[in-house]
Amino acid sequence: MLEELGYGTDGAPDGGTALEMFEKKHYDLVVTDFRMPDMDGIELISRLRAQRPQLPVILISGFVDVLGLDEQTTGANTVIMKSANEVQHLIRSAGRLLKLPRKPVASERALPASRRKAANHS
Repeated sequence: MLEELGYGTDGAPDGGTALEMFEKKHYDLVVTDFRMPDMDGIELISRLRAQRPQLPVILISGFVDVLGLDEQTTGANTVIMKSANEVQHLIRSAGRLLKLPRKPVASERALPASRRKAANHS
């Protein structure tokens, strides 16, 4: 979904591979699951933060409520529960953490350019 919105993405099958990739390439944002082979998302976040403390991180998990996962307990900037709404939460969180300008909604795109400016600044 993020690629469809114009974000460049890479994927890793486990935390160890993610760390190797992180050492070789600059990333503006990391999205991780909590459950992964060889280390959990909290350990990955901790190790990433040791290298780049200001790195924005989103943690996604189906165990948010069960394990009490939140921003304070995980070190993530945002924790998202796997659900029917996770894609919308992910898109919104990625845009906020990367501080990207908001795309106009369909009703604003239909407005003339002069009115669109006013709609975006209200």
